[in-house]
Amino acid sequence: MMILVVGGSGSGKSSYSEKTAVSLAQAGMKKYYLATMQIFDDEGKKKVDRHRNLRKGKGFLTIEQPTGIFGALEKMETGERAVLLECISNLTANEMFSEEKAKTKMQVMEDIICDIKLLKEQTTHFVVVSNNIFEDGVSYDEATTEYIQAMGKINQELAALADQVVEVVAGIPVIIK
Repeated sequence: MMILVVGGSGSGKSSYSEKTAVSLAQAGMKKYYLATMQIFDDEGKKKVDRHRNLRKGKGFLTIEQPTGIFGALEKMETGERAVLLECISNLTANEMFSEEKAKTKMQVMEDIICDIKLLKEQTTHFVVVSNNIFEDGVSYDEATTEYIQAMGKINQELAALADQVVEVVAGIPVIIK
């Protein structure tokens, strides 16, 4: 089962996603947390620390995978597993703005969707977190606009792939699909 969880910053989507992944994992099933955030400053470190504290005691094995998300599969044990990917917006930004290799918006979208499809096939339960970044109505520079467009397309594709789509608003999960 794949569940896509979307929400704005501070909406409660992370907490909801963790609870969902834990509830889906049957006894003895490994739980993996795929962390995509790269830490560049104190603000990022605080956010990562907060998420680590949220996960504490829930049995997640954390895999740091800021790019090439399908590569996380080789770091997991075989068998049934519940996987929580946090989050698509960081993954997309990391892929689009990597200094190592330049990729077009289309390449990034195709790579992420392909990797998500492969991970969905290889996991028992797959919870994917993404940000809702489309509601502010502000005009941005070209690179940011391309990022927002890529996120929009990726979220649409993930929603089509998902068995369930949930938007978390002020801590309240709203089932969309």
